[in-house]
Amino acid sequence: MSGIFSDFDFNTLNSPDFKEDSVREVIILPILYKLGFDNSQIIRSKSLRHPFVKIGSKKRNITVIPDYLLKIGNNYAWVLDAKSPSEDIKSGDHIEQIYSYSIHPEIRAKFFALCNGREFILFRPEEEKPILYFNIQEIDNYWDVFSSFLSPDSFHGGKKYDYNPQRQGQNKTVDYDYLKLPLLDEIPVRKRAAKRHFGVHGYFTKQSWNVVHEYIRTYTQPGDLVLDPFSGSGITVIESLMLDRKAIHVDLNPLSGFIVEALTSPVNISELNDSFQKIITEFEKKAPKNEHQYTKILNKYPFPKGLQLPKGSDVETIEQLFCRQQLAELAYLKHLILQEKNKNIRKSLLLAFSSTVNKINLTYHHSTYAGPNAGNSGPMMYYRYRIASNPTSLDIVYTFTKKVNAVLNAKKDIEFKINENTINNLQIINGSATDLSFIKTSSIDYIYTDPPYGKKIPYLDLSIMWNAWLDLKVTDEDYRLEAIEGGEQNKTKQEYNQLITKSIEEMYRVLKYDRWMSFVFAHKDPEFWHLIIDTAERCGFEYAGAVAQKNGQTSFKKRQHPFTVLSGQLIINFKKVNRPKYILKAALGIDIGEIVLQTIEGIIAKNHGATLEQINDELIIKGLELGFLDLLKKEYSDLTPFLLDNFDYSEKTELFTIKITGRFKTQIDVKLRVKYYIISYLRRLERENKSPTFDEIVLHILPLLKNGITPEEQTILNVLENEAEHIGNNRWKLKIQGQQTMEFFQD
Repeated sequence: MSGIFSDFDFNTLNSPDFKEDSVREVIILPILYKLGFDNSQIIRSKSLRHPFVKIGSKKRNITVIPDYLLKIGNNYAWVLDAKSPSEDIKSGDHIEQIYSYSIHPEIRAKFFALCNGREFILFRPEEEKPILYFNIQEIDNYWDVFSSFLSPDSFHGGKKYDYNPQRQGQNKTVDYDYLKLPLLDEIPVRKRAAKRHFGVHGYFTKQSWNVVHEYIRTYTQPGDLVLDPFSGSGITVIESLMLDRKAIHVDLNPLSGFIVEALTSPVNISELNDSFQKIITEFEKKAPKNEHQYTKILNKYPFPKGLQLPKGSDVETIEQLFCRQQLAELAYLKHLILQEKNKNIRKSLLLAFSSTVNKINLTYHHSTYAGPNAGNSGPMMYYRYRIASNPTSLDIVYTFTKKVNAVLNAKKDIEFKINENTINNLQIINGSATDLSFIKTSSIDYIYTDPPYGKKIPYLDLSIMWNAWLDLKVTDEDYRLEAIEGGEQNKTKQEYNQLITKSIEEMYRVLKYDRWMSFVFAHKDPEFWHLIIDTAERCGFEYAGAVAQKNGQTSFKKRQHPFTVLSGQLIINFKKVNRPKYILKAALGIDIGEIVLQTIEGIIAKNHGATLEQINDELIIKGLELGFLDLLKKEYSDLTPFLLDNFDYSEKTELFTIKITGRFKTQIDVKLRVKYYIISYLRRLERENKSPTFDEIVLHILPLLKNGITPEEQTILNVLENEAEHIGNNRWKLKIQGQQTMEFFQD
């Protein structure tokens, strides 16, 4: 990112120490100064007497205090409140509070806004919906329209702008150089932070929404077209629309397309809630309560029956996955939903119904560490139709109500970006990644996809329960084209490889030149890595590098077998260029120990210390790229003794670092080595309350660099200026976390 926050590391927002005060000083103030406000126009924390409320017998006045009032002449133009990065600014009390400031008799502002460091949202007091909403990391793309609303020059003669969602974030840079974009570092996972995904509907695998969000934000511009040909639960396309991109969702499983279509279909939230209340009232009046009523309902209303389940299931046919009470209740609830005339409301309620089916069945395994509604069904949890040994009988009204509330929250979360004005930017296709003939050649700006992996998950087989209740058809041709190994079709590894190969060929065809494809790799078999790489290179892709990306806690199995089990996944990145370069496999003319040592030192220098997992993942990537993973498994089945012999280890931080009395033994890039030594030295002196001079810094690090190219003093100074700040008397101290640049990590 270039511009106002080009030197800021947004991962800093994940720190518990980055709170509301940090948002004010680090995020908001630079924006206000950039807009053109000076300190005389920025009124901080002004106490306002509450116009309506007084307390106590003596009627003491209540005061309210907005964070910022922006003043033009003698008038207040707009009011802004800061919130911490963990707080929601799109709904709830925060909006009501800042609204009350804007209409206060002493203020009467033209606009009011909220910022939590991650997002910015702007309202007019007289309008319910926001007129501008964007991710702060995207502020450069929104700057023209943003400043047209809020800069000091915008306030004269009652100037007013009409909100047009189609133009928000559409400031595409004409000469934007996609090829110079860097590989991303690992992104901290924020699974439950987005209501548009969490709790709405389960799926067999889900990418972490914020990881996908960051990849799309990095490798595209607003208005670009994003494709996910194995789209699953639809996180790629939904996050694309949230970032003002266009998107194409492709998946062979009709359940996948249904989830995305139902979630993104624009509705009136109030009307959706009214329809839900009407259905619940009717259901509670006439819901079946005994065996006689179950029979009556099941004779009157359709329910899925007779469909054969996959081999390995605990029962043979679909109706055996439910007790008679569950079948009757679900059949009647579905009947009531289908009476809703509004198509989009009906889809939204069916989405909640489908999510309810995940709980109301005999395969539902309740959580042992949380409430009874916190569990999951057998297909989602065990990847087979496994009947629970002690089935839990959940209340269907309570469960359906929770699911409708999740859908309502998701709809509220997305309505600023996904609505009637923007929904045409999404195309949903029920089809195979092996045939993208409906997409023009060289028309896609970015591909992010998580393909199926071998025998792990037979998606169509496991979706029978949902597809049947939703009346979604799956054909023999769908099964034939499904890229899995095994399953009810008994597909061979060769057939699976052929389907993946054809998919990659199609992805290459539709992607524009000088654009990126990110391919999630979560397979345990190195042979599949080589299939992806070799196929991609044969098509014409250039391998740009792989990045380890965790999904959560590392398993015990990973700790036991560091080079055979991924702790998370790898994201393999490719570029489509005119003259691609190819990966050269290592001839291994040097000792493998030298490669291992160089790799470890590189990851330590890059991250200024590395955990065992980071080292393992980097070695897996290197071993896969250079084709020596088999030797790595054999010679370094336990890496710990090698690490303890060659590096320092901190039990407190769990980081391995270069020995305090040592130096890099291999040829790490000189700027990276200088950066590492500067940070180490300044951190140590900071603990001693000392600030060294430039000469002291040079004298400290030069002896440590003797085994490689010795840098000039200007090189050291350039690195120092990126990582530290000058505090007078030619002395230096580290910048606060988040101010340091990442440029050397991105070479």
